[in-house]
Amino acid sequence: MASSGDYQLLCLGNPLLDIQAEDDESLLTKYGLKPNDAILAEEKHMPLYAEIVSRKHALIAGGAAQNAARGAQYILPPSSVFYIGCVGQDDYAAQLRSACAAAGVRVEYRVDDTQPTGKCGVLINGSNRSLCTHLAAANEYKLEHLKSPEIWPLVEKAQFYYVGGFHVTVCVPAIMALAKEAAAKPEKTFIMNLSAPFIPQFFKQQLDEVSPYWDYLIGNETEAAAWAEAEGGDIKGKGIAEIATYLAGLKKANEARKRVVVITQGTDPTVVAVQGEGKAKEYPVRTIGTEEIYDTNGAGDAFAGGFVAGIVEGKSLQESIDMGQWLARLSIKELGPQYPYPKQTYSKA
Repeated sequence: MASSGDYQLLCLGNPLLDIQAEDDESLLTKYGLKPNDAILAEEKHMPLYAEIVSRKHALIAGGAAQNAARGAQYILPPSSVFYIGCVGQDDYAAQLRSACAAAGVRVEYRVDDTQPTGKCGVLINGSNRSLCTHLAAANEYKLEHLKSPEIWPLVEKAQFYYVGGFHVTVCVPAIMALAKEAAAKPEKTFIMNLSAPFIPQFFKQQLDEVSPYWDYLIGNETEAAAWAEAEGGDIKGKGIAEIATYLAGLKKANEARKRVVVITQGTDPTVVAVQGEGKAKEYPVRTIGTEEIYDTNGAGDAFAGGFVAGIVEGKSLQESIDMGQWLARLSIKELGPQYPYPKQTYSKA
């Protein structure tokens, strides 16, 4: 069934303002950052943000699930997507609200009075991007906000829930509330993203708590390999197709719906495994010339947004994957996790 608006898609994540600049590896080296990675900031990283601002930089609405929410709304009918997370009372929060309003995404932030809005230092080096996140207010999201009389009716009305994996570091009870709501109602769908290698590396227990409720799981090859490493046993060190099949076969709370695992691999084929359907399949990626690539920051979020939009619209799995690839292709032609305007219309590959 095609989306009819009415805020069918709820996205939960960590709202951040990206502070982005190009780097010749000097800042990467100084702060011990890897060229293509995502981490949570430690005390030693705090001066990084001022150093980025001292350079030619861009301030861009970020946060993985918020990027995906804007991407999904780019494709879906008006009033289809709303987003929740926690921000501070400051100008950064105002910029996030403005960006989401421009994208047509309704935001229902919890506002924290003590912490500033979270930020992510983004260092671009060629096709690599290194993300260093100071969660600040984003780390203060509470289940009470989700369950409040203002928000929970919106949760009940929504048919699709998308949660960024980064949020397992913040409020697992909120994730579980959405997961159990979806599992209890056959018409609802719960979708999660692995988000970064450090999530399965250091928050495997939290992922394991949520994993029975995954109807769809999205990740990339590095995240999938990190999950297999953390899982251990026979799956450790296996190929991406085997890992995807293993993930699809994990115990599931709602057995009436088969789990689907989608693993992207950059320009290599997207690997997809469906629970109980044997060997994973590969879907070729839309080609793009290197001269057209401007910035890969947020490409994975764009894929997730396009893919989820396809699921919301009732498209086939193959077409939903193509919608994700189409939107990612548009995003990497822009600065940061953004989408082109005037708005373009999806067309099949």
